[in-house]
Amino acid sequence: MSSRAHSAKLIARPVDRLAGRVRAPGDKSVSHRALMFGALALGETTVRGLLEAEDVLATAAALRQLGATVTREPAAGLWRIRGFGVGGAREPADVLELGNSGTSARLLSGILASHPFTSFLTGDTSLRRRPMQRVIEPLSLMGARFESRAGGRLPLAVIGTDEMVPVEYRLPVASAQVKSAILLAGLNTAGETTVIEPEATRDHTERLLRHFGAEVREASAEPGGKRITVVGWPELTGRDVTVPGDPSSAAFAVVAAAIRPGSDVTVEGVGINPLRTGLFETLREMGADIAFENAGERSGEPVADIRVRGGRLEGVEVPADRAPRMIDEYPILAAAAACARGPTRLLGLGELRAKESDRLAGVSAGLRANGVAHETGADWLIVHGAGGPPPGGGLVETHLDHRIAMAFLVLGLGARDPVAVDDASPIDTSFPGFASLMNTLGASIGPEAA
Repeated sequence: MSSRAHSAKLIARPVDRLAGRVRAPGDKSVSHRALMFGALALGETTVRGLLEAEDVLATAAALRQLGATVTREPAAGLWRIRGFGVGGAREPADVLELGNSGTSARLLSGILASHPFTSFLTGDTSLRRRPMQRVIEPLSLMGARFESRAGGRLPLAVIGTDEMVPVEYRLPVASAQVKSAILLAGLNTAGETTVIEPEATRDHTERLLRHFGAEVREASAEPGGKRITVVGWPELTGRDVTVPGDPSSAAFAVVAAAIRPGSDVTVEGVGINPLRTGLFETLREMGADIAFENAGERSGEPVADIRVRGGRLEGVEVPADRAPRMIDEYPILAAAAACARGPTRLLGLGELRAKESDRLAGVSAGLRANGVAHETGADWLIVHGAGGPPPGGGLVETHLDHRIAMAFLVLGLGARDPVAVDDASPIDTSFPGFASLMNTLGASIGPEAA
């Protein structure tokens, strides 16, 4: 039975310092895409370092229903995918159940839209609340049809076609998932499909598509955006992929060390794609001692060991144009801001209201429960830091949001009193073993009775 079937309350107790070396789990974004592109390729793809979390396993299960062979070799930590090729998916015999995975729902919609059959997508309570209209609109312009609940919400019927037409689509809001859905639909569409994004978003799709043999071109777009074009009907070929450590997961150990003076923690093999490093840039501006060591590359993605030494943090202003490079890291940044001296202003946060929960409201409620002074608006948050350990002592409602859960458990490590979360089970969607990994560094995270 999935751990999501029941709640799991956890509590984090204050600690003096953290120390040690750990390896972050595989990057969730790259893991989803490695499986999908392996399914769209001919021949065999091997994947090492795949994140074996619920969200990614939902993608693997869906791809099996579409005709790919996806197997795991436990002893080698290796996944093998034999693909069906671009345009070669078969009609699924059952509803595609995607759990909590918005990435699966949006990217698979792009693949399914260009196939001449009907598919049905659904997910858990949280996923069924998340809007799909931003994907439905461009894919409809290309020729697919959709039936959904009010507001473009799941369950969703994707009525695909093999007569898709290429588009040049300007994203109204920067979104790597919407961009990727359009590019994936463009793979099985004659001609060239172009996405224009107002701000650069994570580019794992573009990097991996090139790795598998697709022709992807990029150019600047005014004012300050980017044009990404994919040429349709490529013959993708199976490749070897090594997944880097997830910077969004590494962020929790990095911040936990940064807020505890005397800490010295290294997270090994983390992806440092420049479109994912906004949090680390912000922490450095706050005064954190963060170094990238042993830099290298894995399957087209830059990687490094991230070493952080704890100290005092200062409040800063985080500009709105940095949001696409750290959209998943604002909850843990809020925890760091609570420990900093003075106010930290976080701007351009509107996208957080369309995450696994209304993430901005969830962060605000968690801060309030733990005595952290703050102000919030439609797309901004100001955290008035304590200049050291904040009060803590609260119970945080996670609203099925894994990042809310982990962020406030980290806050508990640096607060004056323990911090509890009402349901930590969603953590398994992205970071199985989170508590045990943190505890190897000296954290104290466990059941309330511990």
